[in-house]
Amino acid sequence: DLLPACNGEITTMSFLQDVVDILLQYVAKSFDRSTKVIDFHYPNELLQEYNWELADQPQTLEEILLNCRTTLKYAIKTGHPRYFNQLSTGLDMVGLAADWLTSAANTNMFTYEIAPVFVLLEYVTLRKMREMVGWPGGCGDGIFSPGGAISNMYAMLIARFKMFPEVKEKGMAAIPRLVAFTSEHSHFSVKKGAAALGIGTDSVILIRCDERGKMIPSDLERRILEAKQKGFVPFLVSATAGTTVYGAFDPLIAIADICKKYKVWMHVDGAWGGGLLMSRKHKWKLNGIERANSVTWNPHKMMGVPLQCSALLVREEGLMQSCNQMHASYLFQQDKHYDLSYDTGDKALQCGRHVDVFKLWLMWRAKGTTGFEAQIDKCLELAEYLYNKIKNREGYEMVFDGKPQHTNVCFWYIPPSLRSMEDNEERTSRLMKVAPVIKARMMEYGTTMVSYQPLGDKVNFFRMVISNPAATHQDIDFLIDEIERLGQDL
Repeated sequence: DLLPACNGEITTMSFLQDVVDILLQYVAKSFDRSTKVIDFHYPNELLQEYNWELADQPQTLEEILLNCRTTLKYAIKTGHPRYFNQLSTGLDMVGLAADWLTSAANTNMFTYEIAPVFVLLEYVTLRKMREMVGWPGGCGDGIFSPGGAISNMYAMLIARFKMFPEVKEKGMAAIPRLVAFTSEHSHFSVKKGAAALGIGTDSVILIRCDERGKMIPSDLERRILEAKQKGFVPFLVSATAGTTVYGAFDPLIAIADICKKYKVWMHVDGAWGGGLLMSRKHKWKLNGIERANSVTWNPHKMMGVPLQCSALLVREEGLMQSCNQMHASYLFQQDKHYDLSYDTGDKALQCGRHVDVFKLWLMWRAKGTTGFEAQIDKCLELAEYLYNKIKNREGYEMVFDGKPQHTNVCFWYIPPSLRSMEDNEERTSRLMKVAPVIKARMMEYGTTMVSYQPLGDKVNFFRMVISNPAATHQDIDFLIDEIERLGQDL
């Protein structure tokens, strides 16, 4: 019935208007604190309650609209002011509009020929981001990739190519045993990238962290020397600016000194913390990032850009192209009538590449850098508010001492039954079960969501993260009350 069917225009407009109405109702509900964050059902319940199977015959448009409503009914409202579960939260209206526009345009990022404006916007935006990193005049290169894990893998790929360009044709068998270094609190994607690239997870050496989760530079230098003595070749150090759990910022200046001394590629995984470059108050936490060879920065996290939006920034121009290009003549013809430097597809691993830049660019136009700054400063202020509320409150223990550097606030809730117990094995085993039970109850009631995890010898604790500018002091107060309500009887 819909376009391009003959006489389908009226039906199509009516159908799309109904879809927009469904979406607008969902947007309104996302910011309504009286609605649930989640209408939780167990997987087998959802599978049995509705018919999700694909059939040979088409459904009616009324049934299709019902499918849309049902899907959103059980979706997590990640824009809800009381959703704190992930590093990427919130729902930005301009970003949403940009996402709708790019879906309607439905093009690919590999050539200027088919994505002229989008390619130019990527060029402009990446240059601006490199300026903010501190590279003179925004020099260098970069690309938007499908998430921080892929951006980190790109960095590893390019660092390896820089040191041993022959690996591109001859493979790992033609080069020495490489080793990479990253902190024990770093993101798992560093090891995942090493596995995917044939370097191997055993070749990723984890560097010890201090009690706040920051890499210890002296241990990094010791492990580099150790690896060299064994005949291995150190090729990359991945420092973290905003670790996933503690929100720690590695000491980038000291790490840069070590990388320079041993001629090792310095990568900064700023997927979570890169947004702080927007804030005059907080960007000092990334001092030294300008000395990096490459940087991962995910605007879909701290800056609230709709998923996905992850940038890899590279200081040396042309290196990505040399590393990845395959000269596919059916796409990258050399006799086109425009400047071929705007055909960016050959420097990517992907062929098909989604338009991610427009969301960030349009939001940046709408907010300005000062708007992003205000949004980020507010989230960090909320984290400090939570920390100050619970640091001396009965029933709470902080996982590490001192004010958090990012919006990560890590704590245990201690139910009344455990407060007078001595710190022994039984108390530890009981405490380990507290956060998972409270989290399960949160989801079943649908009131809020906050993440938990163990780390090293520390049993399950709550990791509160704030990246949604819709959250307020009242939402933080609500979270504390809800944890206490749901955990009193444990």
